[in-house]
Amino acid sequence: MSIVITGAAGFIGYHLSKRILRENISLIGIDNMNDYYDINLKEARLKELQKIALKQDVNFKFYKENINNKSRIEEIFKKYKPEIVINLAAQAGVRYSMENPSAYIQTNLVGFSNILELCRNYPVKHLIYASSSSVYGGNTKMPFSEKQSVDHPVSLYAATKRSNELLAHSYSHIYSIPATGLRFFTVYGPWGRPDMALFLFTKSILQGEPIKVFNHGEMTRDFTYIDDIVESIMRLLKKPPIQDKSFDTSNPNPAISWAPHRIFNIGNSTPESLQDYIKAIEENLGIKAKKELLPMQPGDVPATYSDCTSLESFINYKPSTSIKDGIRKFITWYREFYGK
Repeated sequence: MSIVITGAAGFIGYHLSKRILRENISLIGIDNMNDYYDINLKEARLKELQKIALKQDVNFKFYKENINNKSRIEEIFKKYKPEIVINLAAQAGVRYSMENPSAYIQTNLVGFSNILELCRNYPVKHLIYASSSSVYGGNTKMPFSEKQSVDHPVSLYAATKRSNELLAHSYSHIYSIPATGLRFFTVYGPWGRPDMALFLFTKSILQGEPIKVFNHGEMTRDFTYIDDIVESIMRLLKKPPIQDKSFDTSNPNPAISWAPHRIFNIGNSTPESLQDYIKAIEENLGIKAKKELLPMQPGDVPATYSDCTSLESFINYKPSTSIKDGIRKFITWYREFYGK
């Protein structure tokens, strides 16, 4: 089995690549290594993957390419003819989408459409792609379920991720591409993104600087530990969706389809208050945080809470890592990596 992962040097991409290599599965990694955040962190992740591949004596090829460049990505597909494609490449960040919308259009829409075209021209057994809990936008009914309408995004980032789901469904219907979209809920853990709350808070607290707490701390998030995400994806690899011939077109259910396409929430299903999250960081660092209470940011939402029963029954696995354990593991890594 050969697998292509786009965004292989990113946070989720790195952890998933590491697991796949340790399972002795051939892997082709693609990442444009852009400078949205510290390029040194991405390069360090890549070096770790190369070490693992060497130790496991497993084939790992890495290409520094942008999925916007269809001709270059097509050369990779043509050469390796992957059985499974996992698209994690995207311009991330809700707030940054307010500053640089074109980056989201180019990568999340143009780039993803390139991936779909290549999966059509070089047929794959399964396409797995990253969506986001942000697609729930203005919804307030909790927990968020795949059965809910997601037609009211509150950020451009969310709109591009919802567009990915619609594009993938169309390709699944027209070209019978088995595709699974995953709505990630606030993923965190070692090697995480520097623009995410856990990283920002830890860095600021250690430097004695105030942390920015939006909506005056009145927020909850369904924090999901990275190992739970990876385990879920690994169980999905060989379970591509199939057509649901009983699909009722007169009363369509957004969670399923007559096409070989499925969307799943992937979260911890245990929302935590932001204040409790900060407290867990403080306890692990042994330092009290200085807080700068700020209003809600444009494009943000006050709460997320995932209903993951569909995915759990499909793969027989339920994410369960507590924020206490997850934050402890992150801070242990952070201190080792940065020597703090």
